[in-house]
Amino acid sequence: MFDIDKLLETVKRIHFIGIGGAGMCPLAEILHSKGYQLSGSDNNETDTLQRIRNLGIPVVLGQKAENIGDAEMVVFTAALLPDNPELVAAREMGVPTFERSKLFGAVTRKFGNCIGVCGTHGKTTVTSMLTQILLKSGVDTSAVIGGKLPLINSNGRVGTEDLLVCEACEFANTFLDLSPSVALILNIDADHLEFFKTMDNLIASFGKFAALARDAVIFNGDDEKTLIAVAQGGEKKHISFGYSDKNDFYAENITFKRGAFPVFDLMYKGEKKAEVELSVPGKHNVLNALAAIASAHYTGVSIEDAAKNITTFTGAGRRFEKLAEVNGITVVDDYAHHPAELKVTLESAMNMEFNTVWAVFQPFTFSRTYMLLDDFADVLKTADKVVMTEIMGSREVNTYDIHTEQLAEKIPGSVWFNSFDTVAQYLYDNVKPGDLVITLGCGDVYKIAKKFIALYD
Repeated sequence: MFDIDKLLETVKRIHFIGIGGAGMCPLAEILHSKGYQLSGSDNNETDTLQRIRNLGIPVVLGQKAENIGDAEMVVFTAALLPDNPELVAAREMGVPTFERSKLFGAVTRKFGNCIGVCGTHGKTTVTSMLTQILLKSGVDTSAVIGGKLPLINSNGRVGTEDLLVCEACEFANTFLDLSPSVALILNIDADHLEFFKTMDNLIASFGKFAALARDAVIFNGDDEKTLIAVAQGGEKKHISFGYSDKNDFYAENITFKRGAFPVFDLMYKGEKKAEVELSVPGKHNVLNALAAIASAHYTGVSIEDAAKNITTFTGAGRRFEKLAEVNGITVVDDYAHHPAELKVTLESAMNMEFNTVWAVFQPFTFSRTYMLLDDFADVLKTADKVVMTEIMGSREVNTYDIHTEQLAEKIPGSVWFNSFDTVAQYLYDNVKPGDLVITLGCGDVYKIAKKFIALYD
């Protein structure tokens, strides 16, 4: 068994299989900045690959055994199939191979300060908010984000300070490979139960992540499951945020501009520090903002500067991201794929001044759809109109015998189609000026939005 931390002290040449992935690219950038000689491969041409090439890192399209070259270490994405020719070749050659999360963990240990942002909902938004606050406040942080941050036009960056802000995902316990100095826990909700099996197991996993934090845990003090996890994380500095005044950071006098954009008094230990006006919609973003402000303050940014600089944050990629206005129709894309996320996203949309809100939903994974079927049906009814695709199974086989048709039967007036082209054409035939079309899901449902927009060209 190879020790990745020790290997990184001696190897110079590292090959990335799937280097264009959102999780792989920032890690490649960080290692490149630290002097490693990198190469990579991927199957699809993307803007991300061009960014990698611009750094002088050679990238090959298509995956073949010879792409390994003289690499001394190979890193691969979790989505890779075991018969991938590059992975097979590396193992046959005896080259040490590591899944991305193992490298991610080793990278976090190269920073004296690392804030790991975890939680069932809001990770990408809060990681983005925190990165933006720090950069705007003059803190040259490194970052690994699950979506594109418009400020840097990327989902990652390499800074000069000994600080890394990163998204820490609980799926399959991959966040337990990380070594954070600060654990930021946003919330804990029923998800990935095909892996965790029970809520107790899920909470215990977050408790282990809290225990990994060397210095502090920043947490949602209003979330009961999070409080249980924090209690399991051992003694260290605790900083809480939430709506109630029992927390260190909390919000008072919350109102909404244009029906959806929060304005609130930022309170710290009973004292008003600032009025904050967010540029992202939804009450849930008040909690996200509090989490980011509390974390920025922990790094040394003044509360006033954090409050001022968060107002410039307009959202991360695929988080209520406005794609276009065509024929008087607003087209937005959002990553929401869990009932709780869909609920806050659709409630925000319904509070805006649109004639009709069209929710275009792609269910993601058979297990989640099966386990949360009634919850999905209840929240999707929030929208005026619901259009759906077949379930994207991703890594799963449909042993649940679950199909979108079963979800559609629970949502009066909803429709579903097998192809993205059909969905786009249906929208084109039915959506009217003054309406909102919002594509929802963590798969490739955003392609429907692009196809719909293209029909107006």
